[in-house]
Amino acid sequence: MNTNDDDILSKIAGNIIISENPGKMLKTWRERLRIKQILLAEGMKVSPSVLSDYESGRRKSPGAVFIKKYLESLINIDKEKRKNLEKLFTEKSNNAILSMKEFQKSHSASEILDLVDGELLTGEEFISNNIYGFTLVDSIKAIYFLSGIDFYKIFGATTERVLIFTKVGMGRSPLVAIRVSQLKPRMVILHGPKEVDELAIDLAKREKIILAISRIPKEEDFEEILTKI
Repeated sequence: MNTNDDDILSKIAGNIIISENPGKMLKTWRERLRIKQILLAEGMKVSPSVLSDYESGRRKSPGAVFIKKYLESLINIDKEKRKNLEKLFTEKSNNAILSMKEFQKSHSASEILDLVDGELLTGEEFISNNIYGFTLVDSIKAIYFLSGIDFYKIFGATTERVLIFTKVGMGRSPLVAIRVSQLKPRMVILHGPKEVDELAIDLAKREKIILAISRIPKEEDFEEILTKI
């Protein structure tokens, strides 16, 4: 593996380690790259049943050695077959992704909410949870340009992040997209709407996502505020 591969491995491993369910998150990354379990098992030289046990939680959480071997095999297979990881970590599809950053240290969701002058809509019970990064997304361009593997780029290196959608009408489209995605963010902030569609609020509740509206005047302010913390 080269230096770029090592960097990708570190980013994904960080996502696995901070996840509440490492086995499930491993499976999510495998499915995200459209790699079959049997093919990965061959690359790791283990039986498919071993992978299945870890991914389903039938075995206790995988250790660092297993995670490293799993991800190295995943990266190698992806390089040979599709190169989806390269797309995920390099491109910003058609400028739908306005800004993205992993924080140097975690910040609580309540702290993020205060910084962006946010009004909490749902998820009060999760407000003390840690956030490890942010992605600022133009919701109009996302509708036109982000689909399939492109949509997953908004999650960066970890799903434990806040997704901020600008130019939002009623908030339904971003939450519907998240609902059908395998990956779910910890927090979603909508910028633009005076009120939010009840369906969007209900979907956030179902997915246990913190949902809020930001009253910041300009979308450019998000990047200035969040890149400094």
